[in-house]
Amino acid sequence: MRIIGGEARGRRLVAPEGTDTRPTADKTRESLFNILMRDVPEARVLDLFGGTGALALEAMSRGATSAVISDVSVSALKAIQANVRSVMKDRPGVRVMKADYRAALKSLAGEAFDLIFLDPPYRLKEAYAISAQLILEHSLLAPGGILIAERSGDTLVTWPKPLSINDTRTYRDTAIDFVVLKDDPTEDNA
Repeated sequence: MRIIGGEARGRRLVAPEGTDTRPTADKTRESLFNILMRDVPEARVLDLFGGTGALALEAMSRGATSAVISDVSVSALKAIQANVRSVMKDRPGVRVMKADYRAALKSLAGEAFDLIFLDPPYRLKEAYAISAQLILEHSLLAPGGILIAERSGDTLVTWPKPLSINDTRTYRDTAIDFVVLKDDPTEDNA
């Protein structure tokens, strides 16, 4: 696993041992960031289920201005911190939090993010809707921002209004939803 593009291209990333963390595959991450190419520069990023921190660090390598990476796992946090040191060197802008996703979202109230990566362990199917509701309650998604949700292809998510799926891409058994705030909250939800 490595950084795919930007100033830190080619830098290796470490993953925690065990099966609790499921890093986004390099090819999937490359496709994802090709889609987000125009949205990443100057973005404020939240990587909620950080795992390795690869999504936030990829965004930072490609010009995002800041990132918050959160995870509750001690082994994941060790990997994230090692990856931040490797990718960021002495460059500021990345904050690492040890918190359950619900606590992390509550503690971030008052901040707004342009890109929010939501990639919980697939077994936590309820985490998508709970996270989305808390993101809305705490106004964490900036106007024009995108919530990027990686999920198992057979997991369907009902997004709370006024969130709506703008696009979905499928990579083998993984689906990625690009979720946005709708302009007209009276429209039907996707």
